Amino acid sequence: MGDVKIRKLPDWVITAHKARAERAGRSLEEELRILLAAAATKPRKDCAAQITAFREKLRRKYGRLSDSTAGIRRDREARG
Repeated sequence: MGDVKIRKLPDWVITAHKARAERAGRSLEEELRILLAAAATKPRKDCAAQITAFREKLRRKYGRLSDSTAGIRRDREARG
């Protein structure tokens, strides 16, 4: 794991995060670790939510499509 040092943070930022950490029963370091990890995974979660919404939109419009696996296997076997 890597280490990061952030300089020149305003005092109010540190105070706010310390208070948040205390309310959650965590250290400031753990609180910041959780916040940074959540921020790093947010784009992936947002993308997954968009994909899920798009799939639902397609299902509403076209219904559920059948599984094509068996047909693909038959076609491959027929081709040798």
